[in-house]
Parts: sequence; structure tokens; C-alpha cells
Amino acid sequence: MTTALAPQLSELTGTYTIDPSHSEVGFTARHAMVTKVRGTFTDVDGTIHADGEDISRSSVEVTTDAASVDTRSDDRDGHLRSADFFDVDTYPHITFTSRKIEPQSDSTFSVTGDLTIKDVTHEVSFDVELTGPAVDPFGNERIGFEGELTVNRKDWGLTWNAALETGGVLVSEKVSLHFDVSAIRVN
Repeated sequence: MTTALAPQLSELTGTYTIDPSHSEVGFTARHAMVTKVRGTFTDVDGTIHADGEDISRSSVEVTTDAASVDTRSDDRDGHLRSADFFDVDTYPHITFTSRKIEPQSDSTFSVTGDLTIKDVTHEVSFDVELTGPAVDPFGNERIGFEGELTVNRKDWGLTWNAALETGGVLVSEKVSLHFDVSAIRVN
């Protein structure tokens, strides 16, 4: 199925690489039932192939270094890298590979693909918003996207937890994943 969208989208056709210094891939989880802990992955690599004439031919591949997790707490980051959570010595990468991209509007797209954590893969779907193309002061053609989805971390084998004396658990099962991506055209 070919879907012709706004002329500006057709101009975005090309291959882009994620610029990690201007992108954020992160998460939010409830801690001790009372507050939210936020974290990011500082080492992210990926490619976006955008086809503005037929969005269904577009694709996204992202690889995140699991050891690059940063929650602003060295102790917590060490625990997240351990076998209790990401087990980065055995499973160094978190990956996402799109299977399907469908337009929802001229600037919003539904993305479905495989999210792999600790060699466990599940299909996820989420909406992304095109935050715009731009040419930076150095002549780089950029494209931006942002979006989020909520997952149950236990589905990927991230099961560690601790019961609280007052009831409840230390870490919520529900985790929000969010991203704000800037990518540079390479062709």
C-alpha cells in the first residue's frame, strides 16, 4: 500500500543515523511506591530509513549499550547492570527493530517492532511524533522523533524486587520508556 503524505515528508526520504549527543533514550519507574526514578542510556546507536512516499517501506533499528545506564546514582546503576536486572556481562545490548510503520497523520506514526532485552524479544507498538526536519549550522540535515511506551519489565526477565514493610514493592513492574531522537542524514 502506498500512502502519499504531505510534500515535506517526501523530501525527508533517506537514511539517517542517530546522533547520541542530541538524543535521549530513557525510562521512568516508580520507586518505593512513592516517587519516580528516571534513567537514560548514554550509548545509543541506530539507523532510520525514512521513505516519505511510502511510509510502510520505512524502518528503524536501534542498539543500546545496557551498561551505559545512568540514573544519577552509582549504586543503583551498578545494581541495574548486575544479574538482578540487565546482566550486562551476559547481555550487553538492548535492541529494537521495527516491523511495521504506519502513518496516523502527517506528523504521527504508529511503529511496531521487536524489543529485545536479555535475549527475550517481545513485539511492542507505540506512536512517534515527527518533531521536524532541520539543517543545523554545520550543514547536517536532521530529522527528529519523540515517543513513549509502557511495558511490564517482568516480560523481559527483569524480575528482581524487594517487599516493603508498609506493603508494596521497591520497584514497579510498569516502566515507561521514552525517547527523543535527533538523527543526521547520511544519504
